[in-house]
Amino acid sequence: MKHFLADFPLQTRYMLKKTKSGWDFVPPLALHCFVHSAMTLAIVLYMEPSLWWLSLVDFVSHFLMDRVKAGPRYLGRYSDMTRTPFWVALGFDQMFHHLTHMWIVWVIVTRLST
Repeated sequence: MKHFLADFPLQTRYMLKKTKSGWDFVPPLALHCFVHSAMTLAIVLYMEPSLWWLSLVDFVSHFLMDRVKAGPRYLGRYSDMTRTPFWVALGFDQMFHHLTHMWIVWVIVTRLST
């Protein structure tokens, strides 16, 4: 649910400028990743505050993957939704994010069980 909320309802038009070339992508992408990170932080502070650093992991991993996915020199060059490479890039992006979330959940659960 966190990923859905941060990637869709909470992602603004400004944040969609993360696909820009040059360094203009940094502020909108950083803001988008901050939303993800803040939501992770809220969850972690509720579950196990000592794991606050997982929000930083979420920020950095989300920033790197979204730049690879959206960057016009990287997977962002596959922008034609009618072609298979677009969907493979999107699927890879989503898989990466979900694996990151599963790892975060695993860290929380293993910490809580000790």
